Amino acid sequence: MTLLYPSVLWLLVPLALLLWKSTKSVQMLTHSVILMLLVVALARPVQEEVLQESNIEAKDIIIALDVSYSMRATDLLPTRYDFAKETIKKLLAKNPSDNIMLMAFTTNPLLLSPPTTDHALINIALESLNPTFILTKGTSLKRLFTRLSQMHLAHKNLILITDGGEESNLDALVPLLIDSQVSLTVLALGSTQGTTIKTEDGTLLKDAQGNLVLSRINPLLKALAAQTGGNYLTASSSTEATAAALDDVLSQNDIQKQLIQKMQRHYAERYQFVLVLALLLFLMVHTRAVKYLVLLFSLLGLQAQASVLDIYHLKQAYSAYKKEDFGTASKRLKQIAEPSLQSQLALGNSAYKEGAYKKAIAIYRAIHSTAIPVKQQLYYNIATAYAKLEAYDKAKMYYTKTLQLGEDEDALFNLKLIALLSDKKEAGLGIAHPKSQNANASKSQSQESDKEERREDKQSSSGGAGGAEREKQQEKKEEDKENKRLNADNDRKQHPLGSKVYDLINKGYIRETQPW
Repeated sequence: MTLLYPSVLWLLVPLALLLWKSTKSVQMLTHSVILMLLVVALARPVQEEVLQESNIEAKDIIIALDVSYSMRATDLLPTRYDFAKETIKKLLAKNPSDNIMLMAFTTNPLLLSPPTTDHALINIALESLNPTFILTKGTSLKRLFTRLSQMHLAHKNLILITDGGEESNLDALVPLLIDSQVSLTVLALGSTQGTTIKTEDGTLLKDAQGNLVLSRINPLLKALAAQTGGNYLTASSSTEATAAALDDVLSQNDIQKQLIQKMQRHYAERYQFVLVLALLLFLMVHTRAVKYLVLLFSLLGLQAQASVLDIYHLKQAYSAYKKEDFGTASKRLKQIAEPSLQSQLALGNSAYKEGAYKKAIAIYRAIHSTAIPVKQQLYYNIATAYAKLEAYDKAKMYYTKTLQLGEDEDALFNLKLIALLSDKKEAGLGIAHPKSQNANASKSQSQESDKEERREDKQSSSGGAGGAEREKQQEKKEEDKENKRLNADNDRKQHPLGSKVYDLINKGYIRETQPW
């Protein structure tokens, strides 16, 4: 049982004060209770039911966001990328019911969020993506459009947010976009005169020949929109105005809203029972049935007694859990008449502690919640249970889901550990279960000892001054290589998304020939 409008319950405060200061006659008390019941009915008490698939009317929109290095330019404040991100958020707020897919692209396209009407998930995906971990610097509209044409999207709005990079082959892009069957809207970010780009150390970005890199709006974007019958926009003075301009273009497009399927939570209304109770009380006070009021309140007390018993069972279950008597805790939790989120989580934890990992997974997966912290905890618990079952692929998947909902140091550490255990299992080297957070320190120590052994071997096998010099050069190369790898490991520890996400978009970055 829950309330759709709990804020209405604040009206009970003045009613309670009125009741406290008024005469304590039976009639006055009953009238006060009737008013309170009416307030509860206005708060819309409902019974939550399972998620069900239903059809809703919405527009299908694809947002393709350029996250290449040139989007760090500051001709739009604070940067082009940040300006684009805030514009997307405001556009989502203006279209709360539309079905939106979010893609990021540089040299490679990457799907950040599949089509969804749950815009909170899209905002999470936007916040989770950290452009500083993207190594590819170029912009490939061709690969983006190729990916879209392979999706068989059919009649959707495509909002392309980019500065255009160095794309020049318009003839190759137009057929791909036509094959995708999307209605194009280009939001060109930047300026026509161009601007320099600062690097991480504060210096200005230069190309391979040492020339300053100037990033400007690619004129190809306007020609692309014109040849495909699309719309071309540039950034307005604010993100709010830019989002409003995009919204106007979407509303003018010929693509109509379509019926799409969505999983929605349905509620069974319970306000009728509250109103019937209020009506019965009113009739009893103003008819001869007043003598039955005591009997009615006794019947109502049965439900209150059931709630008290649930609280008692929950308290006893927690007491048994603290004593590590998980069997008794499970029995107590199963005696609760109306299971709550709290009791179901405790039941799953008890099953996990008993070693019934499959049972614990089934309980966790049966819990439905729209709260992101609860979802994150459930995914973490499921992943850990799968890890205990040595189902490492499933454990990886749920740890990744945990990280996609927000930062979690334990989940990130466990994900790395699971990857190591999975590799050992596949190689037939046996499985260990280290739990210490100092695993990285041990790893560093072993790496240092390996390096020392290599040095000793080389020193014993080398001869002459020339050989010693060559060995020193070789050692320096190996140390540089090792330092680079360790720095890369440290970088990967910081970002909230799984490393696989960045691996997909960074694929092939070492072969970029014209990244600017």
